[in-house]
Amino acid sequence: MTGYASVQHSPQATSGESPASTSPTARLGLEIRSVNSRFLDLSFRLPEELRQLEPGLRELITRQIKRGKVEVRASQDAGDGATLQAPGHQTLQKVAALQDKIHDWLPNAPALSVSDVLRMTAGSSGQAVPDEAAWLNLAAQVVKALSEARAREGARLTDMLQGHIVQLLRLSEQAVPLVPQLVEQQRQRFLERWKDAMALADGSHLPEAAQDRALTEATAFAIRIDVAEELTRLRSHLEEISRLLKKGGDIGKRLDFLIQELHREANTLGSKSATLEMTRISVDMKVLIEQMREQVQNIE
Repeated sequence: MTGYASVQHSPQATSGESPASTSPTARLGLEIRSVNSRFLDLSFRLPEELRQLEPGLRELITRQIKRGKVEVRASQDAGDGATLQAPGHQTLQKVAALQDKIHDWLPNAPALSVSDVLRMTAGSSGQAVPDEAAWLNLAAQVVKALSEARAREGARLTDMLQGHIVQLLRLSEQAVPLVPQLVEQQRQRFLERWKDAMALADGSHLPEAAQDRALTEATAFAIRIDVAEELTRLRSHLEEISRLLKKGGDIGKRLDFLIQELHREANTLGSKSATLEMTRISVDMKVLIEQMREQVQNIE
C-alpha cells in the first residue's frame, strides 16, 4: 500500500555535553515512503555519516512492513545557528600534497576551489554521527506514522473491494435464471427439429431413433452450458475474500490466490456462454475481477 511519513527532531545539548558535540539547532530528519509492490523492496538514501545506522533501520522496518517498495531518506542538518568549522592544518597539508601529486601526472588538471576543499574535508570537520538510540527512536516514530497512513489506505481499499464483491454477487444472481431458460428454449428447438424430421422421415428411419437423437442432443447441450458449479464456486470465493478482508492481518498472498480462482471461474462462465446476456455478465465480471486483482497486490 502507498504511504508517506516524515519526522524531524532537534536534539538539545544536555548539561554534560559541550557545544561542539551537539548543536542546539541541529535537526535530525527521517522520511519514509512506500508504493505498491507484491514484495518488500527496501532502499536507503543516507548521508555518509549515517551509513552505519542502516542495519538498525532495516531491521526495524522489516519487522513492521511486509510488502511494498519502501524508500528511506535521512538527513542531519546543523541548522542556521551552527558555525562552519575550518579544516585543520594537517588536513589542508594533505589536500595540498595530494593536489601536487596529481598535477605531477596531470599537469592540465584544474586547481581545487574553496568549495572543493570544504567538500573533501567535510568528514574531518563535519557533523558528528548522532547517537544510534536517538536515530532508532526517530525511526520507530516514522515507521509508526507510515503504518497508520497505510492502515488508512488499507481501509479505503477494503471498502472498494467489498463494493466489487457486492457487484459480482449481483452479476452471479443475474446469471442463475438464464441457464434454465436457455435449456428450455433449446429443448423446444430440438423437439421442433424432431417433429420436422418425423414429417420428412421415410421408412428407413424409425421415429424412436429420431426422438432419441433429439433428446441426446438436448441433454448434451444442457450439460455443456450448465454453469451452476462455476457460480457456486465463484460465490464461495467471494465469501472467503470478504471474510479475509474483515479479519485483516497478513492476507495479501491468500487474496492473490482467490482472485486467480475468481478469474478462472469467470473465464469458464464466458466459454460456456450460449447467449449474449451471459457473455455480457462474464465480461462485466472479468472487468471487476481485474480491478480487484490490481488492488489486492497492494494489500499487506
